Amino acid sequence: MLILFHTYRLSYKSPFKSFKYLQYIRSHKTDTMRRWKQPEGSNSLKLYNSLTREKNDFVPKTGKRVFWYSCGPTVYDASHMGHARSYITFDILRRVLTDYFNYDVFYVMNVTDVDDKIINRARRNHLIQQYKNSNHQISKILEDLKEALVSFKDKLEKTTDPDKKNMLTKILNEVITQEDILQKSLAEKKSEDVLDTLAKELLVKANDPMSEMLDKQFGAEITDHKIFNALTQHWENEYHEDMNSLNVLPADVLTRVSQYVPEIVTYIEKIIANGFAYESKGSVYFDTVKFASSQKHEYAKLVPEAVGDLDALAEGEGDLSQASSGEKHSDRDFALWKASKAGEPFWESPWGKGRPGWHIECSVMASDVLGSNIDIHTGGVDLKFPHHDNELAQAEAHYGCEQWINYFLHAGHLTIEGCKMSKSLKNFITIKEALKRNSSRQIRFAFLLHAWNSTLDYSTNVLKEAEQTEKIFADFFLCVKDILRKPENVPLNAHNYRDAEKDLQNSFMEKKNQIHLALCDSIDTASALQLMQALAKQAHIYTGQMRQAEQTPNHSVLRSIGKYLTRMLKIFGAHNGEQEIGFPSASGVEGANREEIVMPYVDLMAEFREDVRKIAREEKVTKILKLCDEVRDNRLIELGVKLEDQEGGLAPVVKLVDKETLLKEKQQKLDEIEKKRKEKEEAKRKQQEEKAAKEAKAKIPASEMFRSETDKYSQFDENGIPTHDASGEKLSASQVKKIKKLHTQQDKLHQKYLAEQKK
Repeated sequence: MLILFHTYRLSYKSPFKSFKYLQYIRSHKTDTMRRWKQPEGSNSLKLYNSLTREKNDFVPKTGKRVFWYSCGPTVYDASHMGHARSYITFDILRRVLTDYFNYDVFYVMNVTDVDDKIINRARRNHLIQQYKNSNHQISKILEDLKEALVSFKDKLEKTTDPDKKNMLTKILNEVITQEDILQKSLAEKKSEDVLDTLAKELLVKANDPMSEMLDKQFGAEITDHKIFNALTQHWENEYHEDMNSLNVLPADVLTRVSQYVPEIVTYIEKIIANGFAYESKGSVYFDTVKFASSQKHEYAKLVPEAVGDLDALAEGEGDLSQASSGEKHSDRDFALWKASKAGEPFWESPWGKGRPGWHIECSVMASDVLGSNIDIHTGGVDLKFPHHDNELAQAEAHYGCEQWINYFLHAGHLTIEGCKMSKSLKNFITIKEALKRNSSRQIRFAFLLHAWNSTLDYSTNVLKEAEQTEKIFADFFLCVKDILRKPENVPLNAHNYRDAEKDLQNSFMEKKNQIHLALCDSIDTASALQLMQALAKQAHIYTGQMRQAEQTPNHSVLRSIGKYLTRMLKIFGAHNGEQEIGFPSASGVEGANREEIVMPYVDLMAEFREDVRKIAREEKVTKILKLCDEVRDNRLIELGVKLEDQEGGLAPVVKLVDKETLLKEKQQKLDEIEKKRKEKEEAKRKQQEEKAAKEAKAKIPASEMFRSETDKYSQFDENGIPTHDASGEKLSASQVKKIKKLHTQQDKLHQKYLAEQKK
């Protein structure tokens, strides 16, 4: 078998035959392959495990301690909502495991600061900036652009991926349009300032083709490695700022590739010693076929069906790292160590100057901190193959083990209005852009309302649902706090734990149990949040019924529900304040003190206003009523106070809300009023047009109604009824019958019009 294996591997290099050979290997292995080993024990908490593609009992290897590694960002550009999908998702899972199920989670995450994308971006940014600073003549810019576009068009022609092709086409069209504007301005002899501005705008539009050309010409001359470090440090800082804005907890340990090169070299040496890697032309490659042929190991545990996908493998290797012919034993082998070319950062190694491959970094850093067997590994679903499959192979080849990771959790894709989001496609919304439209809490609600491992469409409807969810909880909390601030007046020799309270309490207990079961079911936050909303709505209805009946709501039941929902939202990361009930105000920690200090005065003002309104209604002083409305609708809103008047003489509900939120609600109401006004005007206009059209039609005598339709008819009888079509052919009996019917209707309409004119 060993002789057959080597003969096959060296003789056949095609991806199809390599894939067929893997199938052959699998078919001759024992039936223990692809058998995930459940850690000893059982648990009511189940997690969807990508290794088994089903929900498994979650059993950590060491009691309540959980060792968790998560793939972090590759820091070469702004973090976008696709990244937020992963990092908020894992933050939610981490918080639930820690704060709800009481696990002691040790969370490790890496930062990729050595990568082909980083090298490309840093070099090109540096070279295009140098080019711009050189203040070239416009003729030189146009000449260079012409050269750059030749290569860019060739790249476009060879691109088969439709999304990438659309992106490149869009860039090309924008460049051509801007170039035409500049050429036209040159012909018109516009001023130097105008031409200079247009040339700068052209270079912005042509950044991709121009920087690619410059990189091909001068990239190998880059020797200052601070250029690469400056890029990664900038975008890593931006990443941490974004995560803080999204209320994502920092990792317990943060590792960087650039700081782990010695450990990576040692790790690779062990894989070579174990017979699963080889050196070739200064690089080191993982031997996927030999690994897959081992009785103890299996390659591509997560996505075995993708083994022959050479495009995915090539993308994982990077644009700068495509091996030359004959350099690898198999097309599917991947780089553990890459020989550095001119213009690339490098470190010394037993194989010469080079840098780590992409996949090896996570295997090494996770192993160094967490060991040879890890409870949880997380990452985006797009990393399954080849990144995570290669991670597993490397670590298991290094340790000689069969199961390096016990539970692999993958966050689902994020799309924008149904379209794929990707940095490489320049189709993304940055986190900072998203936070201009929605708060971090609303974004988190959007994620909480969907299964963490399913595709989420970042759409207007999803965001509206998130906003509505936040409003449901916010209104409930404010209502409860308004009730709890007032005395619980219970009649003498009576109590307020009646049937209504018993029903609410029983529902509360049932909902708590259902929420627990939902979280045990692979942390189903979507179901849990729906149950929480239902509980808030039910309690809200109860308070309304009590008010209408002029009875005091039960403080104890409402306080318990308010505290529970607040606690659950804190667990989900949708609340980071100290309040026992409700969301924190925009003023942060001071918000709690503000509420305690301000509310007695606001309540006093609200009571005084209500007394004034009663007198004004009795005395029918409309000016005072309007002034009271002005205070409610404008003055108090500016102070962050929401006053809700109640029917039947009930005391108003007073809510302390963020000023920005109230102003937004006010504007939405004004927008809705304006929308209805415009709709009413449009309906009136259409009605008038229809009336005018009907009147105009009624003015036409029946004998004249068809005579103007010369494109249809050529001859008419004495009553104006058509007898021949436009070509001179006589109309059929059925056609004439239909025309006479219309003629009769028009005659009646016209006679009615004439009769009305005589009145």
